[in-house]
Amino acid sequence: MKKSLFLLLLFPVIALGNTVWGKTGHRITGQIAQEHLTGKARRALNDLLDGHSLAFVSTFGDDIKAERSYSKYSAWHYANYPLNSKYIDSEKSKYGDIITGIEDCIVKVKDENNSREERVFYLKMLVHFIGDLHQPMHASREEDKGGNDIQVQWFGQGSNLHRVWDTNLIESYGMTYSELATELTDVSRKELKNIQEGTIYDWIDESHEICGDLYESVEIGEKLGYRYTYDYNDIMFLQLQRGGLRLAKVLNDLFA
Repeated sequence: MKKSLFLLLLFPVIALGNTVWGKTGHRITGQIAQEHLTGKARRALNDLLDGHSLAFVSTFGDDIKAERSYSKYSAWHYANYPLNSKYIDSEKSKYGDIITGIEDCIVKVKDENNSREERVFYLKMLVHFIGDLHQPMHASREEDKGGNDIQVQWFGQGSNLHRVWDTNLIESYGMTYSELATELTDVSRKELKNIQEGTIYDWIDESHEICGDLYESVEIGEKLGYRYTYDYNDIMFLQLQRGGLRLAKVLNDLFA
């Protein structure tokens, strides 16, 4: 990660907002991925997405949530399982989860016998779900709804642990998605290889392990502020970077 970014960690700009790994986080992962596509993947995506970027379509999975006809996909945004355990060993939801969602999307997009409309729909969902996979509170525990029931204060305003990681932390940094994506895009070949290693099963367990640390980072009702940003901005940036680089790998493999 660039030195300039770590210097900025000492002086985060507070700009509280209601935008939702919300929109900013997903667009960051999309833009990072865009810069690491193979030529073949880039051409395929350009065709399916009518020239739109990955950042442009990255929020689609949340944009359709208000439509009741898409409610069956709600459970695909996360996976809840006990802390200090592996996803593979967990009891799976009958409604599916983020892993089954990603796997289904890959199958649907890869099958050229499916209609263009269907492939585009699942491609947009895939881009969104890979982003969600790297937001630690989307690989969380069921009893508190992925941290939504862990109420805290964020710079004097009511929030919860899930919202802190979905929205508050990244929006408080005060940079646009394109500015942050630019800072997080450049990595060495060795770093790129290390980050892209593994499978979605490894990646969700990685997020899940971070999630366990995040539960220990707060107490119910705690007032969070600058100290929390100093301690956790670097983890947030790393997860955004991982999400973008791994999204590129998934798409490069899909269209190889």
